[in-house]
Amino acid sequence: MTSPWWAAFGPVQMHIGCGTGQHLMRWADGQLQAADHPDAEGELVLAALGGDTTPCLDLAGAWGKHSDDLAALAIGPRSGTDKLAFSPEALREVAAARGSANPGSSASGVIGLSSATAQLIGHPAPGRRGKARGHFMYSGFSGLAHRSLRAVPPRAGQPFGLSLRGWADDIDVGRAELIWLLTLGAPFQFRLSGAVAHAWSAEGQHASRAASATPALTAALTGRLAPAAARWLGVDPAVVDASIHAGNQWGAVEEARAGGERRVQARLPVSWLARIWAPGLALVGGHLVVSVMQAAWPTADVLALTRPGSKPVELSVRHDGRGWITA
Repeated sequence: MTSPWWAAFGPVQMHIGCGTGQHLMRWADGQLQAADHPDAEGELVLAALGGDTTPCLDLAGAWGKHSDDLAALAIGPRSGTDKLAFSPEALREVAAARGSANPGSSASGVIGLSSATAQLIGHPAPGRRGKARGHFMYSGFSGLAHRSLRAVPPRAGQPFGLSLRGWADDIDVGRAELIWLLTLGAPFQFRLSGAVAHAWSAEGQHASRAASATPALTAALTGRLAPAAARWLGVDPAVVDASIHAGNQWGAVEEARAGGERRVQARLPVSWLARIWAPGLALVGGHLVVSVMQAAWPTADVLALTRPGSKPVELSVRHDGRGWITA
């Protein structure tokens, strides 16, 4: 694999409230940048010396700090149908736990996302898809205790939710940064998840200690492969088992029988999450994609399976603005 992990992602952008106006935040080439702050480094130096910071720079900084945070995989979306639901009341309670710690933020510490469109540049999604709506409290936090964040399984027809429970006066509110990042909407959620997965893959900065995170990474892989495999084969996601493949090749996906029950057993590298699942490449044209040979948005050359145990076939695919299709 010679392409960078983000090569199958298109750029996205949105506006957030900053000062008295709306400023552009743009994600491209694996980085989130405050496009309306050309001297971001200089502003950060002044802030470190006691000056005011800004929501744009705080958001970009939060992205950098949480781009290897396994909690993003623990509570982030599992598939394109997952919709994270946030309680404004819960977010306000977290904000109130520490007060407005950032005098450089917009009035009352509120970042308005009501008019902020998470837009796929060059391929805008139809209708209102991809828009982030609502207002969310922000006070320059630097983390919220992992124990207080719980993923809430959705009821039928309900969005996937986050619950903030059990926090006390001594809460580590730093995790609120991660909540803020997740409120930016699905396009940013998947890109953040991809960054985290890459950081813990064989190519990433934490490769040397990824073994210590095997349980978390295995859970992340299983939770995202299972819905894809279920749609691919028409099976219950509960019959899909996944483990981390540490070899040089892509791994294996096979069928097995356990106690008379059909099961799907997969061994895939952590990079599958970053390079394939996160950019929406898991299923294309009835195939399960298992490896990316080359990618340059909006096209990619991939290896894919027609069924478990089959030999991978080469496919050329492209993104048409709504999803990946065979070229």
